Formats: sequence, C-alpha cells, structure tokens
Amino acid sequence: MLEFGKTHSLIVLKHVDFGVYVGEHPVGEIQEEILLPKRYLPENSDEWEIGCSLPVFLYFDSEDRPIATTEIPFAEVGDCAHLSVVEKGSFGSFLDWGLSKDLFVPFKEQRVPMEAGRSYVVYLYLDNTGRIAASSLLSKYLPELNEGQFKPRQEVDLLIASRSDLGYKAVINGSHLGLIHNSDIFRPIKIGDKFKGYIGEIRIDDRINITLQKPTDELRKELPEIIMDYIIQKGGSINLTDKSKPEDINAIFHVSKSNYKNAIGKLYKDRKIIISGGVITLAHKA
Repeated sequence: MLEFGKTHSLIVLKHVDFGVYVGEHPVGEIQEEILLPKRYLPENSDEWEIGCSLPVFLYFDSEDRPIATTEIPFAEVGDCAHLSVVEKGSFGSFLDWGLSKDLFVPFKEQRVPMEAGRSYVVYLYLDNTGRIAASSLLSKYLPELNEGQFKPRQEVDLLIASRSDLGYKAVINGSHLGLIHNSDIFRPIKIGDKFKGYIGEIRIDDRINITLQKPTDELRKELPEIIMDYIIQKGGSINLTDKSKPEDINAIFHVSKSNYKNAIGKLYKDRKIIISGGVITLAHKA
C-alpha cells in the first residue's frame, strides 16, 4: 500500500502530455496510479520509459490531489526536522521543507506561536484527512519514557528541539524525547543542533536524561591518550592549557574544561607533558 509522505520506488506505467503515471506494480495490474508531473521528470528520457523504476516522494499538490515528485524533501512523515517558517496564514504557518508546496503547521499544533523567518523543530504526521502536516508539540508524538529502549551510556544521535528552565529537550534517534540538564551543558548549543550524546542513568520515573560526554570512567581512560595523539599531530606542543576557554577546549576535544584539566593533570603527573607559559609540550620535546 502506498504511503503518502514517504519515498517509494515506483514503476512508470504510461505517458501523458503533462507527465507520466507511476505505480507499485508492472503495467497491466490493477493498482493505484499516481501522476508524476512533467516538470519533475529526469532530463534523461531513458530513465522514465514505461517499465522503468523511479524513486519518488508522494504528497498532495495545492489542490489536494495525490502527486509524485522527484524533489527530495528535508524530512518525511515520522521524522523530526529543523525547518524555517516562510509565511503565516489564517489557520497556521507554512514551513520550507524542500518541496514546491510548503508544509502546513496548524495553530493548534504550535508549541509557541511561529514567526516568519524563524526556524523550529517539528514532527511530520498525517492529519485525520490523510494530508501531510507538521507539529512542534513533539511530546504529543514522541515518547518521553525509556521503557527499555535505551541503555545507560548508550551513544545516540541528538537533535536539539527546545529550551526550558531545566535545560534542553532533544530528540533521541528520531524516536524519543530526552533532557540535557543545565548542569551537563559545558558548551554553547542551540535549537536545531545535531550531534552525538549519551543516555544517562535510568531515572525512577523512567524519563530519559542525556549527557554530552562519555561516561566518566571511559573518558578518564581515553582522554589522556587522545590529548597525547593531538599534541604529537601538532608537532609536539599546543597552546591549550587549563587556563584556556571552555569553548576552545570543547571545539577540539568535545569535553568539559574540568575533564580536560583532569586529563592533562594526569599526563603532567606521569611526566609525559610539561606545562609552561600557556603551552603544553611533550616532555621529550622540552
């Protein structure tokens, strides 16, 4: 069954003056036929001969007719994405999602009123009429409880979704919502950022905490070696010490300043480095 809001590999069934019709099965079988307008056809005519297969995205045009396109959207139904508002209408806002027809967000699906020119993280869904829409009410569509989906210390993909007094809400692996507490934020982050993170210890209420660094014991073992390798790559010295700015440290090693200080402290005690005048030098280079 064809799903709207998704990409399918469909077969060219027949040609018409204004495009081609595509479907799931070979010519001759009873099936739903979807128009792929001429403006979306590949330039190479061999790619859209009858019987050929094309990757197409299915949605509804401005007159709510089912249609196929070879344009690639920034996100599909079931995905979360950071999209910009291009217009505010009478019933909601419209987002740029990479297609000719903008993506609609009803007012009732906006966590905060959306303003033209700004960007928001939204979830794409099919409304009760089957049309594709978006919502910034992420907790309405994504679970916030772990329920055995993630293990402590597991590495995950994050999309920063919103700010609160406690920290930042983030979409985890595109499927769940978790929280990065203020106390765990050691570098500037903003809505729409994407990066790796780690699942924190399981909470009693089963909500999901996220950390931006590897667990402390793993970091303690790995970071000194990573720093040593970096110093060697830079010719035996670097100007990144315990006096450097946290953002400068994070830009290179993706760790907090305190963890960096602990790591170089260990290297110093082990007599592997010398720290002097704002410079760290390999001991044998001194």
